Amino acid sequence: MLRVAIVGCGKIADAHASQIRRIAGCEIVGVCDTEPLMARQLFERFPVKAHFSDVTELLRRARPDVVHITTPPESHFDLAKLCLEHRCHVYVEKPFTLRVADAETLIALASRHGRKLTVGHDDQFSHVTRRMRGYLGGRPVHMESTYCYDLGDGYARALLADRQHWIRRLPGKLLHNIISHGVARIAEFLSGDRPRVIAHGFVSPRLQAMGEREIVDELRVLIQDEESTTASFTFSSRLRPTLHQFRIYGPNGGLVLDQDQETLIKVRGTRFKSYGEKFIPPVTLAGQHLGNAFRNMGAFLARDFHMKSGMKYLIEAFYRSIADGRPVPIPYREIVLTARIMEVIFDQIGARQPEIESIQRYAEVDEDCLYGIA
Repeated sequence: MLRVAIVGCGKIADAHASQIRRIAGCEIVGVCDTEPLMARQLFERFPVKAHFSDVTELLRRARPDVVHITTPPESHFDLAKLCLEHRCHVYVEKPFTLRVADAETLIALASRHGRKLTVGHDDQFSHVTRRMRGYLGGRPVHMESTYCYDLGDGYARALLADRQHWIRRLPGKLLHNIISHGVARIAEFLSGDRPRVIAHGFVSPRLQAMGEREIVDELRVLIQDEESTTASFTFSSRLRPTLHQFRIYGPNGGLVLDQDQETLIKVRGTRFKSYGEKFIPPVTLAGQHLGNAFRNMGAFLARDFHMKSGMKYLIEAFYRSIADGRPVPIPYREIVLTARIMEVIFDQIGARQPEIESIQRYAEVDEDCLYGIA
């Protein structure tokens, strides 16, 4: 029996507890939150043996084999380090750490203590994503990852009104808590450890109209690896529909993955002759969409199509790597590479923020001059 604990009892902890319950051969021996009421409510709603408000006490008394860290990102490094030092395996919610050096430190510590780590990039383990193998005909030539987020008026106003919100303390602020899923999809297929990254981020007109000048909610990134595979990453709070989509193209063909609709479409790498190109592809695409619908329906009827099935698969794979000595489900190289790309992005858009503010001030002055105000 694998003994599991959860540190951090907010909304995402519910998803972890629900998926852990679905897995045979493990039990939740403790949950912990610095706010005792949060720990208690999770304890009362799930089959949990004990609840704590101090993580050291949890580690000492519950003696877990695995700890899931589901706290805000700025606490991930210190908590993961403490759990590794207590000889626990650790599952860290995304983003793994705030800095790439911290990610490397945790991986080195895990190796030294003979323990294993993973990060909550569960989108890479959904039903549809696990079908993304082959077909490209070689190494990827280009990738396009789009990850949108609907701030909504309620959440946006609450976040903007709270100048002490923990989101504002992150190096990448709002982006830091969201974009790792979309970046990790790209990192999985890149070669080398230090790709070239060019990032441009800005505060959307909507947030500017609400008085925000600090939280970047629009991001465009270009990436190139050592073998000249290229990628683009788009994050947007304005784009509609709110896509969570990944496109990957190789020398023989491409794949289009839609995470929201759980569809995978194969894109033919050659064209049909003459007017065949106008008629045959629409029919084959319709057939693929119908096939995706039947496949999804089959998984649903088999009771294996819940919203967090990717998380369940990732947790199971991580637990198997612990019990059977298998490789971890997400290679450490990919964890570090995702952290490195994000760090470069935030360094670039952070360095440009004064320049952006200067341009905005110049535009305001120029407009005043235009209308004869100055």
